[in-house]
Amino acid sequence: MLPSRYLRAAAQQRSHRRPPAAGEACSGKIDADVIRRNKSITAHMRAGRVGEAERLFDAMPRRSTSTYNAMLAGYASNGRLPVALSLFRSIPWPDTFSYNTLLHALAVSSSLTDARSLFDEMPVKDSVSYNVMISSHANHGLVSLARKYFDLAPEKDAVSWNGMLAAYVRNGRIQEAMELFNSRTEWDAISWNALMAGYVQLGRMAEAQELFDRMPQRDVVSWNTMVSGYARGGDMVEARRLFDMAPVRDIFTWTAVVSGYAQNGMLEDAQMVFDAMPERNAVSWNALVAAYVQRRMMEKAKELFDMMPCRNVASWNTMLTGYAQAGMLDEARAVFDMMPQKDAVSWAAMLAAYAQGGFSEETLQLFIKMGRCGEWVNRSAFACLLSTCADIAALECGMQLHGRLIKAGYGLGRFVGNALLAMYFKCGNMEDARNAFEEMEERDTVSWNTVIAGYARHGFGKEALEVFDMMRMTSTKPDDITLVGVLAACSHSGLVEKGISYFYSMHHDFGVAAKPEHYTCMIDLLGRAGRLDEAQGLMKDMPFEPDATMWGALLGASRIHRNPELGRIAAEKIFELEPENGGMYVLLSNIYASSGKWRDVGKMRVMMEERGVKKVPGFSWMEVQNKVHTFSVGDCVHPEKEKIYAFLKDLDMRMKKAGYVSATEMVLHDVEDEEKENMLKYHSEKLAVAYGILNIPLGRPIRVIKNLRVCGDCHNACKYISAIEGRLIILRDSNRFHHFRDGSCSCGDYW
Repeated sequence: MLPSRYLRAAAQQRSHRRPPAAGEACSGKIDADVIRRNKSITAHMRAGRVGEAERLFDAMPRRSTSTYNAMLAGYASNGRLPVALSLFRSIPWPDTFSYNTLLHALAVSSSLTDARSLFDEMPVKDSVSYNVMISSHANHGLVSLARKYFDLAPEKDAVSWNGMLAAYVRNGRIQEAMELFNSRTEWDAISWNALMAGYVQLGRMAEAQELFDRMPQRDVVSWNTMVSGYARGGDMVEARRLFDMAPVRDIFTWTAVVSGYAQNGMLEDAQMVFDAMPERNAVSWNALVAAYVQRRMMEKAKELFDMMPCRNVASWNTMLTGYAQAGMLDEARAVFDMMPQKDAVSWAAMLAAYAQGGFSEETLQLFIKMGRCGEWVNRSAFACLLSTCADIAALECGMQLHGRLIKAGYGLGRFVGNALLAMYFKCGNMEDARNAFEEMEERDTVSWNTVIAGYARHGFGKEALEVFDMMRMTSTKPDDITLVGVLAACSHSGLVEKGISYFYSMHHDFGVAAKPEHYTCMIDLLGRAGRLDEAQGLMKDMPFEPDATMWGALLGASRIHRNPELGRIAAEKIFELEPENGGMYVLLSNIYASSGKWRDVGKMRVMMEERGVKKVPGFSWMEVQNKVHTFSVGDCVHPEKEKIYAFLKDLDMRMKKAGYVSATEMVLHDVEDEEKENMLKYHSEKLAVAYGILNIPLGRPIRVIKNLRVCGDCHNACKYISAIEGRLIILRDSNRFHHFRDGSCSCGDYW
């Protein structure tokens, strides 16, 4: 935005100008040479040849106000607003056209404050001046200000009325649009179509039809608006009826019907209309290609794509998105690389393809390439990148994206704001997550659910329930996902009675019927609390059969409370439902091992081999200075392994002096305790924590992510390490978060 003081200076400068000298700015008769050169300046500016126009202007011995206006309009249309403003100050006697040209340039560049200042300074204003102010404020959603200038206009032409009507329609203020429309009778077809389109956009087809029926004269746009409106709403019978009735059809009429059939899954009808089209454009082809893409018929979609005589960016994006949604990442990348031109949608689609496919590194590498190409990052891309950072807990990268998000001027709307919330919670940064939540411009159910579930996973049940109470005081209604978060908060924090109360009252209080996810939370809640009989009773009384997740919750409770018989029953059920779930075999083996049942541990190992089930190898990772470091048990490839092992050896001695005892019962091998201690000493999460202590400055948390559930020994060790080293350790495992501080964990040893 240009400072208003420049405009004031221009006004002062003009007020002290002398009258124009002969040949400087002509009034009255203008010679043919000036007219000819003015036309040449205009032609150069329209072609983007600003330098040529400037040379011609500088060489002119005589100039008229029209000469200056040609230069002024040229600078404005070529995005040279500062130069245009400087030239405006030098015009000897600017006319209304001069003012209107600069006024429009300021409005287009979003310098509305300066536009208002210039408007106030104008010695003479015409309908164009008022129309510029109406449209510019309407385009920025400032409808009340647009109406102010509309009311101030002493004379209103068709552009004024249509501009104000469009302002109301574009900003969803359809009632005010209708009131304005009813305030006069002389409206052209453009106005009727604009109001009708407003109702169509809101899905209010009855009102749109009423307007259509009242129209004194309809044009092809009128018919197209109604056909496309019914098609988008899924009423293809009415859309086709109007299509058949239309006295004249253009390519958009045909395309609206093709798109309507395609979007409503009526592929054969779409193909028939497409084949009957007298002419087609890229939009027509894109509509049919998109129809095949939606049906996952990628071979047919590619066949049509290859036949297209004219492709635009949307054509390529449709194929790219289709391949990505079908999980065909190699084909999607091939299309992306072949694109002659990419837009923000292309980049966002490719980023989403990698992110949804779990290719986090490729996602971030593509983002870096996107920045080098100078491509604008849209909201969709930001949300995708934040989700990727959340998945791999790349907090530093996520925080940089947050900064870029603010600089891009997106603010914290719901779409990006929810992704930002999830990123901070999944990276273990509770404070910034809460700050982002407080700063959100508007919140929806997803926003509240993300915060409740985030606190729940971190073991902050009290905070989760406080947020739930806040939500209940708003107009946002809790849904089934909200209650899953609430029950999980109670489960992870040991709030048993509260959880039971919410479970049995949620249908009455919130209209939420219990689903399998809610029962799973309750089985987990009762099981962790040692109320195993009640958990089993709840499973028997459910209106549906228990699934593997429910039996898994019961198996986990059996481990905590050392009930190998119940663990065996639960595990057998899981093996029937999910025979390839290696984690459950290991969990049952842990139960047997902790009870000294080595023969049963051996049987489990044989069963896994016979069924071809492989244990998922455990690994941990952490981000240090924008680089992700990964560790596995007994890691021997990390470049700083010797330093890490030396530190762990010293740390192990200090931990034992403080009272730490290795949980050797966690080892699934019948060997001596000393060997078991060595097996436990170099688990991946311990290596990661050690590396963090050595490389992350004091005062900053050590954030570690593990792909499996943390074992009991590492959990105990992290408590000792947090006390001995005076560090906050935040460990995210496959089930939840653990905040270790001063020798205790946020889960209260309840995981």
